[in-house]
Amino acid sequence: MRLSVVLDQWRFKACDQEGWLPAKVPGCVHTDLLRNEQIPAPFYGTNEQELQWIDKQDWEYETRFVAGDEWLSHSRLELVMEGLDTYAEVSLNGVCLLQTDNMFRTWRADVKRLLQSGSNHLHIRFRSPVKEDLPKLEQLGYSLPATNDQSEAGGLGNRKISVFARKAPYHYGWDWGPRFVTSGIWRPVRLEAWSGWRMRDVYIQQQKVTEQEAKLCAVVEIEAEQPEEVQLRLSGGGQVWEQTVSLAAGENTVRLEAVIAEPRLWWCRGLGEPALYTFTAELLAGGTVVAERSVRTGLRQVRLVREKDTYGSTFYIELNGVPVFAKGANHIPNDSFLTEVTEERYRHEIASAVEANMNMLRVWGGGVYEDDRFYELCDEYGVLVWQDFMFACSMYPGGAAFQSNVREEAVQNVKRLRNHPSIVLWCGNNEIDIAWSQYDDERGWGWRRAYSPELQARIWADYEAIFHRILPEAVEQYAPGTDYWPSSPMVELTGDIRQHATNSTTGGDIHYWGVWHAVEPFANYNIHIGRFMSEYGFQSFPEYRSVRAYAEEGDMELESPVMLSHQKNGHGNRLIKEYMELYMKEAKDFPSFLYMSQVLQAEAMKIAIEAHRRRKPYCMGTLYWQMNDCWPVASWASMDYYGRWKATQYAVKRSFEDILLSMDGTLGGMVGIHLVSDRLEPVSGTLQVRLLNFAGNVLKTWSAPAAIGGNTAGCTLTLSTGSILAELDPKEVVLMAELHTEEGIIARASHYFVPSKQLKLSRPSITVTRCELDGGIVLLLETDVLAKHVWLSSEAEGIFSDNNFDLLPGQPATILFKARSDGNQPFLPADPGKVVVRSMADFVKEDTLS
Repeated sequence: MRLSVVLDQWRFKACDQEGWLPAKVPGCVHTDLLRNEQIPAPFYGTNEQELQWIDKQDWEYETRFVAGDEWLSHSRLELVMEGLDTYAEVSLNGVCLLQTDNMFRTWRADVKRLLQSGSNHLHIRFRSPVKEDLPKLEQLGYSLPATNDQSEAGGLGNRKISVFARKAPYHYGWDWGPRFVTSGIWRPVRLEAWSGWRMRDVYIQQQKVTEQEAKLCAVVEIEAEQPEEVQLRLSGGGQVWEQTVSLAAGENTVRLEAVIAEPRLWWCRGLGEPALYTFTAELLAGGTVVAERSVRTGLRQVRLVREKDTYGSTFYIELNGVPVFAKGANHIPNDSFLTEVTEERYRHEIASAVEANMNMLRVWGGGVYEDDRFYELCDEYGVLVWQDFMFACSMYPGGAAFQSNVREEAVQNVKRLRNHPSIVLWCGNNEIDIAWSQYDDERGWGWRRAYSPELQARIWADYEAIFHRILPEAVEQYAPGTDYWPSSPMVELTGDIRQHATNSTTGGDIHYWGVWHAVEPFANYNIHIGRFMSEYGFQSFPEYRSVRAYAEEGDMELESPVMLSHQKNGHGNRLIKEYMELYMKEAKDFPSFLYMSQVLQAEAMKIAIEAHRRRKPYCMGTLYWQMNDCWPVASWASMDYYGRWKATQYAVKRSFEDILLSMDGTLGGMVGIHLVSDRLEPVSGTLQVRLLNFAGNVLKTWSAPAAIGGNTAGCTLTLSTGSILAELDPKEVVLMAELHTEEGIIARASHYFVPSKQLKLSRPSITVTRCELDGGIVLLLETDVLAKHVWLSSEAEGIFSDNNFDLLPGQPATILFKARSDGNQPFLPADPGKVVVRSMADFVKEDTLS
C-alpha cells in the first residue's frame, strides 16, 4: 500500500546571506519575509515600489526529515512537488535531483537511492526569475508584446520578460494588480512510498449521458513492478463493476466500461441540482485490495454549440440538452500571494456568485490553474467554469524546449481537472488573436506592425504551434469530447480575416470595451451585443473602510500618491471622474466619491447585463469583468479584496434573476418592457405598470397580460414616452413595472427618464424597524420620498438580501442580513450589529439635489 507525508517544516534565506528564518510552506518569499518582519505590508500605501528588490535575489529553502524503516522498506520512493515557483534546483542529501522551470507543473523525482535511514536534508534553491529571463530576451534579439507587464515598475525599463517564464502572468503586474514577482514553494511537497502497485489516476470518461442512461468508461492508470493478473473493481452510485486485467511491468492504462441507469444528472445553478457521484477504483491481488483511488464527478452531457443561423453562428453552452444562458463574471486569482487564499475565501467567492444568481465563472488566462478546492466548490454549487490556459495579452516565444514545457503543463492540468463536471470549456488564451490580428492590418493593438514580415511570420508560427496544435491536442487526447476555443474573443478558426472578433461580430465571443477604454456612453451597451459577451466592465473604488486598510486619512484624494499607486489602469481615476460628471451628481467629499463610483459602476453593469439578456437567444452569455480582486485597489471588481460586496454585486444579483423584467428606454420615443426567463417552463401572468412621482403618488397605470415560453425573452409591452409623460417633468417621475402570477409578484423593474444627475431629489427620511427572524435580523425600511440608491452598512461582516436599491413611499423594503461564516454555509442569518442606512442624498452636494 502507499504511504504519503507532507513536508512542512521549512526555513529560508537569501542565498547571499547567512541567517536562516522560519518559512511557511506552501508560501512564497514575500509572505515569509513579511511574517518574519523583514519587509513592510506589501499592499499598504506605496510599499509595492519599495519591494521590487525581492525578485532580483536568489532564495533558498531547506527542510530536514526522518525516514524510518517503514519508508525504506518500500521498493519505490518518490519526492512529489506540486508547485515550485518557478526556476528551482532541488537537491536531496547534497545530490541534485532536478531543475524546474514551470510553476504550473507537478515535479516528481525518484529518491530511493538517495533517501537514508534517519535524518535527510532537502534543499531547494530558487533562481531570480528576473536574472533568469533577461538573458533570454537578449538572446532572442527582439521584444515580444506583453502589454500588461509592468517592467518599468520593476526597474527593468521596457525589457518585458514575463513571456519567457511559465509563471502566473499577473505576477508581473496588470491593469488592476501590482507587480510582485514571487518565488517559493506554492503547493505542497510530499514524500510517497509504495511497493507492488500504484494507482496514478482515475478518469471517469462520460461517453454518453442522458436521463435514461449514463455510459461511462473508467480510464485507470496503474504502475506495476512486475507483470501480474489482477482484478480491477469500480464502485459508484450503489453499483459495482469488475474485470480481470493483465498488467505489464511499468505503466498501464486500463479501461473499464460502466453503465448507470436513470442517473442523477449534474445541473448548473438555476436548472437543477448539481448531483455528484463518488467513484472508487480498487486493484485486488489474491482477493486483497493493494491499491485504490477515489474521484468525484457529476454526470452530464455538455457541448459548445456553434451552428449557423440567420444572423451568423451561435455560441452557447448546452447542458443535458438545454441551452444555457451564461450569467456570471471573470475570475482572477484572489491574492497576489496565492497561498494566502484559504478555503473560506474560495467558498465566499463561489457562494457570492450563487447568491448573485450566477451560473458561470471564467478562469482568466493571466492567473493560475486554480486549486482543486476552487473547482470542487464550483461542482458543489453548480457553477459552470470557462477555463483558460494560462496565456494572456502577450505573444510567446517558440523553440522546442518552451513548447515541450507548455505541452507537459497542458497535459498535467487537463488530467488534473478533467473529472470536474463544472469545467465545460477550455480556451487557449485571452485576447491574443484579436491583439495580434494576423489577417487584418486595420485591427488589432498595433503589435504586428512593429515587426518585419519575416518576424511576423515567425511569431505567428510560434503562436499557432501552441494554440492551434499543442493545447487542442492535449484537450482532445486527455479529455475527449471537451470543447476547446483557441482564443477569447474570436469568431471562429478560419485562417483569414473572418477569424478576428469585432464589436459587431455575429459569431463567437466578444470583449466589448467601448464603454470605459474608448469612453463611449453607457447607451452603447445596448448597441454592441454579440452572441456571447465574455468581457466588458467598468471601474469603481472599494468602500471607505477597505480603502482605509491601505491608506491614511491624508491620502484621501483622487491624485494622491497612494490613490495613484492603487489604480493600475493609467487613466482609471480620470475616467471614473469623467463618467461621473456625465451621469451622477457631484459627491460632497472623497469618502462620498468612493460610494458614488460604486453607484456609477452598478448603473453601467445593469445596463449592459439587461441589454444582453433582452437579446436572448441571439446573445447567450454575459460575463462581466471582473468578480474579484487580488489586492485592495480601484478596479473593475464587483467584490473587493476583502470579500465585501460592492454596489455592483447587488445590482447584478437583481439583473441575473431567473425571471427578469427589464425596461428599455432606447427605442426612440418608446419604452419597451421585456420579460426574460431562464426557467424551462412557460411563464404567464399580468403586467402591472405604474407611473409615480417621488412622493409615491400614482399618476398613471397600465395593465396587460404577459406570457413567455421557457428559456427565452420577449418584449411584453411598449409604451410611448410622450403618452407616459404628457405634461409631466421627466426629472420628477419613475415608471414601475411588476409581474403578477399565481406565485405572487415574481419580478419588478423601474425606469427613469433622465440620468441620475438630472433627477430632482429631496432629502428622504428613512425609518428602520428591526425584527428577529430565524436567528437573524430583518430590517423593515420605509421612506417619505424617493430614496435613491439606498446603502446599508453593517458592523458585522456579511451581506444583505438587497442593497443599493431605490425606495419609494408606500413600498417598504424587507432586508435580511447574513453574516460571513467560515463553515460549510458561508452566509448565515445573524445580527448585523449597528446598521447605518444612507442614500444618494447623503453623499452628494446639497445644491445638486434638485
